[in-house]
Amino acid sequence: NAIPESVAHGGRGARIDLRAIPSAEPGMSPMELWCNEAQERYVLIVAAEALGRFAAIATRERCPFAVIGAIDGSGRLTVSDPLFRDRPVDMPLDLLLGKPPRLRRDVTSASAPRARFDAGRLELTEALYRVLRLPAVADKAFLITIGDRTVGGLVSRDQLVGPWQVAVSDVGVTSADYLGVAGEALAMGERTPVALLDAPASGRLAVTEAITNILAADIDALSQIRLSANWMAASGEPGEDAALYATVAAVAKELCPRLGIAIPVGKDSLSMQTRWSAGGAEKSVVAPVSLIVSAFAPVADVRGTLTPVLELEERPSSLWLIDLAAGRNRLGASALAQVYGALGEQPADLDEAQRLIQLAAALRELRAAQLLRAYHDRSDGGLIVTLLEMAFAGHCGLDLALPAARGPAAAQLFSEEPGVVVQILAGDEPRFAEILARHGLGDAALYLGAPTTELRVQVRIGAALIDEAWADLKRAWSETSWRMRRLRDEPQCADEEFAAQSAEADSGLTVDLSFDPQEDVAAPYVARGVRPRVAILREQGVNSQTETAAVFAQAGFEPHDVHMTDLLGGARTLDEFKGLVACGGFSYGDVLGAGEGWAKSILFHAAVRGEFERFFARADTFALGICNGCQMFAALKSLIPGTAHWPRFVQNRSEQYEARFPLVEVLPSPSVLLAGMAGSLLPIAVSHGEGRAEFAAPAAAASCAASGLVGFRYVNHDRSVAGGYPANPSGSPFGIAALCNADGRVTVTMPHPERSFRYLQNSWRPRGADHYSGWMRLFRNARRWVG
Repeated sequence: NAIPESVAHGGRGARIDLRAIPSAEPGMSPMELWCNEAQERYVLIVAAEALGRFAAIATRERCPFAVIGAIDGSGRLTVSDPLFRDRPVDMPLDLLLGKPPRLRRDVTSASAPRARFDAGRLELTEALYRVLRLPAVADKAFLITIGDRTVGGLVSRDQLVGPWQVAVSDVGVTSADYLGVAGEALAMGERTPVALLDAPASGRLAVTEAITNILAADIDALSQIRLSANWMAASGEPGEDAALYATVAAVAKELCPRLGIAIPVGKDSLSMQTRWSAGGAEKSVVAPVSLIVSAFAPVADVRGTLTPVLELEERPSSLWLIDLAAGRNRLGASALAQVYGALGEQPADLDEAQRLIQLAAALRELRAAQLLRAYHDRSDGGLIVTLLEMAFAGHCGLDLALPAARGPAAAQLFSEEPGVVVQILAGDEPRFAEILARHGLGDAALYLGAPTTELRVQVRIGAALIDEAWADLKRAWSETSWRMRRLRDEPQCADEEFAAQSAEADSGLTVDLSFDPQEDVAAPYVARGVRPRVAILREQGVNSQTETAAVFAQAGFEPHDVHMTDLLGGARTLDEFKGLVACGGFSYGDVLGAGEGWAKSILFHAAVRGEFERFFARADTFALGICNGCQMFAALKSLIPGTAHWPRFVQNRSEQYEARFPLVEVLPSPSVLLAGMAGSLLPIAVSHGEGRAEFAAPAAAASCAASGLVGFRYVNHDRSVAGGYPANPSGSPFGIAALCNADGRVTVTMPHPERSFRYLQNSWRPRGADHYSGWMRLFRNARRWVG
């Protein structure tokens, strides 16, 4: 697909040499060579006169490539095979990619299997615990913390929110650059189970959920949102084609035009069924029509993103449901129905598109008036789960009372109708009501109750009552994640995290600095107009060089991109630089594990080894190794004076990649980069799979910890040294996270200060935080030290 589509864009033709396509498998047939779906391959069209420059770039990046053919004006795609001396493909491009004839299918709608689901007989507390353990509702942290969520240094809002890092964010937000506050938002929506009852309703709900999620970000207008639609269906199955057609019509022809939102891109998978034979019987599994919606929009100010974290700093406050369903509480295909093995009759739906338009406009005005303290949409699990997730994120209790007149308790609590819950200060309630009324939502607002400092959840609806300990509910919500993690990861780590997740006395993340992060200690030196050169060193696959260069540029340096091929080939020399930064973050994979392959490419190359020895021996230089660069420097300690105490770095204790935002304490040390920071507590981004410091013996670890050469260490939220997981995500002894050499000119850190130097990069930041976090001081210290 890639080659003919690339050629067709220019309206030309192409001649392709099949045997020029790189392959490590000589037995592949012509069809296999042409049709295999190798994912990490890209097709580029390069002008003939630029081929030399392209080859030089690819060689520098160690990126294998092959010239497999040429563009011509024939209008044909000709694929020649020199091995068999034939042409496996030889056809006009307009035949291959031309407009196909309009497809006509005769399909028949199938009626949905409906059966009454009597939720009125359910015991509410038991129902709640069942729903909290349903995978679609339960804690997703086991999936989130094993993927890099700070890569690039531009992530402003990731999945984990608040001081307790709970996985309930509605939206992902990234910054557009390393200087400003504008950015982009991404959110998703889906409601596949609803398609079992009403496929068009499932499509409308998917769009609605994506929008109510993305509206947590600072978006100017609904019209700025764009959607990507991923359609899935079991085409050919009875009733499924008709359901797909009806859903596409409901979403693309009706709902989105009314909302003024375009769907410029999407994809489809129409073979969502599988068949097999077992014991002579034919079996099959058919997936319902599924629409996965991704929403995108520009963001005016990434700092304005709302989260579900309930705040108790200012009291009293109140919780309100903005209900877009006009009091309907349908339970068909809901999480509640699923956990009782039922389907129900009528599912939730967006009955009035205008309500969604009104909500977007009202939220914009409420945000501008700074009335919203917390925000969360109602979706899987219903209103009670929405409220509990907000309480989990805020580490607080709830005192709720819903009016019995609005329907049965189970329907009010567990229906998954469109809507959002917001927290406002009690004193702002009149203005809140006025704004909603002005946007036609005066009748949509329902007072729910308030958050409480007591870690207990109480819900009253007429005679019905839920009265449970916060910790019990939190454990139920996280239990499914814990059980899966226990099977996948090191079991003791899973147990330790499960215990930490429901620890009532946990005070959460904090920032306590011994200095003013906004003070620029490098300013007098930058004012001289001199920008010392710093080498931003990277190896094949490194992906943190951009954010590293950005922060050093802001600190007053002139950063230079230096690839290992530049040093190995003699194109650059370390003699040019005052500073050397070995970057972290590998994209396609590490180089022979924990940076040691990177180190060996230096140790076993006489000229480059000499380069590093000379650099480290110079008294006027500094060096910083981050993540993979930390591992690499540790493997180079024979070249770095004063590093006999350094460990090597091996697989995390959890046996998993760890993407966390833990708390560290800066210790007194000779590190020139950490000067004046001792005693500070601040969170930092962690993203590594091999960050555990390994020493030759326990005595060596204790000696290192007591040496005064530990830069900072992982600590628990009560400031004690973190030995357990996940406060110590790598499992390093004595919480060791960063080290320096004896004279302080070389510092290594497994966490990523370059991804944490602005508060808007941080997964959590204290209220009222200014621009720079405490980590900016590290880079300014480097500039001050160089002088």
